[in-house]
Amino acid sequence: MSATSDILTHLIKQLSRLPGIGKKSAARIAYYLLQTDRTYTESLAEDIRNIQHRIRRCSVCGSFTEADPCDLCSDLQRDRSRICVVEQPQDVAVLEATGAFAGLYHVLGGVISPIDGVGPEDLSVAKLIDRATGIGEVIIATNPTVEGDTTALYLAKLLEERAIPVSRLALGLPVGGDLEYADRLTIERSLRGRTRLTTEL
Repeated sequence: MSATSDILTHLIKQLSRLPGIGKKSAARIAYYLLQTDRTYTESLAEDIRNIQHRIRRCSVCGSFTEADPCDLCSDLQRDRSRICVVEQPQDVAVLEATGAFAGLYHVLGGVISPIDGVGPEDLSVAKLIDRATGIGEVIIATNPTVEGDTTALYLAKLLEERAIPVSRLALGLPVGGDLEYADRLTIERSLRGRTRLTTEL
């Protein structure tokens, strides 16, 4: 096998590791890159090289940012009486795109999942509790999955013990769905139709 084939095979293998990209899609992307303008491929390669060097976690909310703290945490026009808790940084972008929420965010960095060995200590829970002190409302926007619901109930119990009002996204989000793939109207309705979250059976 030629060196060129080895390089192409390796690129396809690397691309197929990306979320939602299978082997066929990876091959299609690789062949497209081979035939496209070299300026584009060099620019793309530079962006990929820079992404982990220039983008980092916000020290306040945990979202991705180039400046620390991020633009949202630094914006004094945001409603600082409310914090929306999400699983991952991309969820912040999804919620912001709706324009329905003007408060602050807190990124947990995942969800409680014993089967995957992820507990509360592996998430940004302690920082959330610190930030939530004196807050008017914490909106839990974890995904409507078993792990997301488990995490929401765990957080609700901790926050209620400190007399912090807690609500949860309600209308529109299907069980087993991800915020990342929900449409803007669904997310907006979920925000507006949130309900009080309680740990009582």
